[in-house]
Amino acid sequence: MQDFRPIDLLISAHAPGSVVLVRADLNVPLDAAGKLRDATRLERLLPTLEKLTSAGMRVGILSHFGRPKGAADQALSLAPVATALAQIIGKPVAFAPDCIGAPAADALSDLPEGGVCVLENTRFHAGEENDDAAFAAALAAPAHAYVNDAFSAAHRAHASTHGLAKQLPTYCGIAMQAELAALDSALGSPNRPVVAVVGGAKISTKLDLLGNLTAKVDTLIIGGGMANTFLAAQGVRVGTSLCETAMLDTARAISNGAQGNNCKILLPRDGVVAPAFAGGQTGTHVDIQNVPDDQMILDAGTGALSDICAAFDSASTLIWNGPLGAFEIEPFDAATTAAARHAAALTQAGGLVSVAGGGDTVAALNHAGVAETFSYVSTAGGAFLEWLEGKRLPGVEALALT
Repeated sequence: MQDFRPIDLLISAHAPGSVVLVRADLNVPLDAAGKLRDATRLERLLPTLEKLTSAGMRVGILSHFGRPKGAADQALSLAPVATALAQIIGKPVAFAPDCIGAPAADALSDLPEGGVCVLENTRFHAGEENDDAAFAAALAAPAHAYVNDAFSAAHRAHASTHGLAKQLPTYCGIAMQAELAALDSALGSPNRPVVAVVGGAKISTKLDLLGNLTAKVDTLIIGGGMANTFLAAQGVRVGTSLCETAMLDTARAISNGAQGNNCKILLPRDGVVAPAFAGGQTGTHVDIQNVPDDQMILDAGTGALSDICAAFDSASTLIWNGPLGAFEIEPFDAATTAAARHAAALTQAGGLVSVAGGGDTVAALNHAGVAETFSYVSTAGGAFLEWLEGKRLPGVEALALT
């Protein structure tokens, strides 16, 4: 893992009253009335805010919100998020109607020591997504230092995630540091054996992910709809199950590549089938070789679950991305829920480092009631997936520039 400058160094280098820009991810869900529906991303920002404000820094928070396409759109203003953040931190949060120019500079200079201000949506300016140097300089103008605490935006080379690091002394936020440490423990320098779970509907959406993992993990458990394609590639009849017939050769190539890397691929040996992807069905347990032609596989079976739990038992590190079945519909949530709870119990007992991420994965772990028990659950979405795929993350690379 690379070394990045922590906030403690910022505090020792800058006097109280200094203006610090913090790139956060305030792209949070709001209801029709502008009320916050999920505070997770705001809550993960709190340690960095507390550290900086306790040291008397004036904190300006930068973030995108939605996709305004480089022009102001009041429907995508960060003003409601500033209000929500104030409620969470229990102190006033100012709001600047722009992130550059006099509105930003005036709002930041008006802050008391230890004050916080949310600056308006960076994507109201075309220079943000273009990583424009002049826009980055305008963002930096009123500030003395820059902190990136938004791993979830680290896969984007934007002005507020990348360009700013060339303008100001740059430091790593506390949430960013925790995420990077968790990811390093999972794939960078993990304790072995390493087991990965990859689920979801289609191989075609996770080609890079599968290719990277087969070169780095010891066992790859494939579930969800994509398991059907791997099974079909082995000649298994999967009935009316979701199956990418155009990807059969790709599935075989991934399997061959895994074998060459001494990575074991674990596919379900049984499943739960039903006539349609719909609720109100009980499902039927079948051996994977006996899937009826008019039925579809909607969950892993009890035998497959036993294999998965045994793989967890022998592992030191677990990476999880994607559910094992149609967990949104009972009873097809059974395998995902049981496997998640087994992994959580192993983690709680100290025998397993468990790192999970991806929207469906987080929802599945919450459904199982174990998201808080995993070693680390990433809310980063695209950045987490690109890291799993072995791709460069410009926002992380920028932290090492200064």
